[in-house]
Amino acid sequence: MTSVPNTASSIQGGVLYVVATPIGNLADLSERAVQVLTKADLVACEDTRHTQKLLQHLGLRKVLLSVHDHNERDRIDQIAGHLREGRSIALVSDAGTPLISDPGYPLVQALRAQQLNVVPVPGPSALITALSAAGLPTDRFLFEGFLPHKAGGRRDRLHPLANETATMVFYESKHRILETLAIMAEVFGAERGACVARELTKTFETFYHGSLGDIALQLQADDDQTKGEFVVMVAGNPEPATASAFDTAHLFRLLLAELPPKKAAAIVSDLTGENKKALYQQALEIQGKV
Repeated sequence: MTSVPNTASSIQGGVLYVVATPIGNLADLSERAVQVLTKADLVACEDTRHTQKLLQHLGLRKVLLSVHDHNERDRIDQIAGHLREGRSIALVSDAGTPLISDPGYPLVQALRAQQLNVVPVPGPSALITALSAAGLPTDRFLFEGFLPHKAGGRRDRLHPLANETATMVFYESKHRILETLAIMAEVFGAERGACVARELTKTFETFYHGSLGDIALQLQADDDQTKGEFVVMVAGNPEPATASAFDTAHLFRLLLAELPPKKAAAIVSDLTGENKKALYQQALEIQGKV
């Protein structure tokens, strides 16, 4: 298969360009992204209304095709057909880099499988932007995206990460940020180091540093601070527990999902030798927080 040059001046037909767009500040749109959007025959976008505003800012009028979580798989054949007919398509999300906690993965996977050309046009990403200024280790990091909507689901997702030594990165909305920080403090410990970035590249961009407990207090102090979009970064565990200790905690929670606290405590006590009464109290505390 013929390779596709990646220079901004060689926009070609039969190519899907995955184009990163600003996460807030329109000045962050790259010159190459502008040229791709200008020359593309079609723009595939998450929300046509949102993308129309960006195109109007650039003085462009384009044919738009909605590609979002609910219709993406249905669009694959249509987009593949356009590419085979020699059209160039720019894929954008509402903000940032497509596919990074945004639609696009099934589409790109399918096009690659059909040996159609997919070319990245790099640019803004909330993930990298937040990490670059957080002051947390970046030699290793784990991106978890958005956590489940329900509190129980968030706990279940976070507990296996309690022993993680790399910096962990999450996206969160204004509706759940305080509850999520409280759950993180419960699972990781209120003293675990963290950084929360709010409204990146926008007028009210703010970084909160400190422990999970401290940051929660900072946000609670002012209702305005819980508005916007958040990137939550949590330091890795500096003293990870042994595998046996970690497995015991996880086993305890699995047992509690199926058994009464007294029975679950008895089983864990038999397996580990830990005090049955203390385990029973721990079980009651866990159940009270679910």
